[in-house]
Amino acid sequence: MKKLTKKVVPVLNGRLDITVNIAGKGKPLVYLHSAGGFYWDDYLDELANHYKVYVPHFPGTAPGRPNDIDLIDNLWDTVLAYDDLLAGLKLKKVRLMGHSFGGMLAAELAAQRRESIEKLVLIAPIGLYREDAPYTCASWCALSPPEIMETLFHDPAHPRVVKRMTPPPGQEAADLWTVHFVWTLGCTAKIIWPIPDKGLAKRIHRVTAPSLVVWGENDRLIPPVYAQEFGRSLNNSEVFMLPSCGHEPPLEQMEMLRDKTLAFMAA
Repeated sequence: MKKLTKKVVPVLNGRLDITVNIAGKGKPLVYLHSAGGFYWDDYLDELANHYKVYVPHFPGTAPGRPNDIDLIDNLWDTVLAYDDLLAGLKLKKVRLMGHSFGGMLAAELAAQRRESIEKLVLIAPIGLYREDAPYTCASWCALSPPEIMETLFHDPAHPRVVKRMTPPPGQEAADLWTVHFVWTLGCTAKIIWPIPDKGLAKRIHRVTAPSLVVWGENDRLIPPVYAQEFGRSLNNSEVFMLPSCGHEPPLEQMEMLRDKTLAFMAA
């Protein structure tokens, strides 16, 4: 695994600091994590072989900074905070990628900061909504640990899934791991509760960057019908479906995801 460095960037006129994890060399790539929080996995490590990868903690989820979530009131605060973050990192041109909750934020940011986004990759994003394919924040926030495993993953026994979802040894460490996971779900849900339809459908046409939408064919959390919905909503997009994969492609189909996204971003 790469050695990560951290950088703290003031945003929103200095009212909030965002902690960013950085690794790799090359052109910049910003990755926005899912509602489950920051986790440096094999996929990000592979990306860092080709790009300088920036992964910000969503406010309130960085270690030691839980109360930062009080400085974010809504989705628009978040989009402007990330807009300030790109400026603070001096990233004039960037490849932008987001997973699930982070995919929604990436789409919003690409619609807001069009001139800066060279390529956009959305991995099972939330943010659009169809009455015939409903989901709410409770679809992942109100689940027991066994239900989370059953809902998120096509193969809960996959080694990368087991590694990600197994608490550290020791009762105190395991309890803190669980508290942080639940807190992170709460922080991200604050800006999208109860239904993550906050108007992206009215703004997504503004995205000008070539876009890749990736979805697991066996996603039980956000129905795969949304892959085509995002594909139709983006002006210049490609949809890529992953077999034998649930809502976590970076864990369940890392190699296929890596190969497809690296080829897309390099083209």
